[in-house]
Amino acid sequence: MTTTEPAPTADEADGGAGPRMPWSVLEDYRCFGCSPHNPHGIALQFTEHPEGLSTTFRLGRSYESYPGVVHGGLLGVVVDETMGNLIVVRTGQIAFTVSMRLRYLAPVNVGAEYLCVARLGQGADGPLTSTSAEILDVHGATVVTATASYRNVSFGVAQDRITLSAPEATRLGQALTTAEAQHQPVPQHQPAPQHQSTTKEPQ
Repeated sequence: MTTTEPAPTADEADGGAGPRMPWSVLEDYRCFGCSPHNPHGIALQFTEHPEGLSTTFRLGRSYESYPGVVHGGLLGVVVDETMGNLIVVRTGQIAFTVSMRLRYLAPVNVGAEYLCVARLGQGADGPLTSTSAEILDVHGATVVTATASYRNVSFGVAQDRITLSAPEATRLGQALTTAEAQHQPVPQHQPAPQHQSTTKEPQ
């Protein structure tokens, strides 16, 4: 039998106080990346960031590749979770990963703390949404960069690909609608139109 270490502590800096993920309305969801209910997962928690969404994480030896080095595939999970959930909380839609590219600039060490920050791209590429992310060490040096494209679909469309009971589907649909409403842009105040005088100047 293979034993695993407890799920790593994630996002300790904010004490778990971050945006409420829509998935949290499901009592037993098991997402490997962000569920607190999956004993084999990495239990990421997310925080609003001035540029998008972030998570702080520390991965133990259960996620090791070379001795002392975190497996690069697990870092793909971290950036994918952060970018994908950024889209979900901004749009209230389900984000399916279409493509993702990573660059590994330096080893990510087992047991060390890192920060992942995800950002939305500039506009949409047809039906796809572009994103980027980077993983930083405690000194602020970039160790991993990523870019990805996601296909956003409404929950009504995505529901056919997700196994949920009727009550769970209702709760998740409502949570996604709430997430979208919370991030609607605030209408900009329009100045009152200037009324032109109809008084004629004396000749």
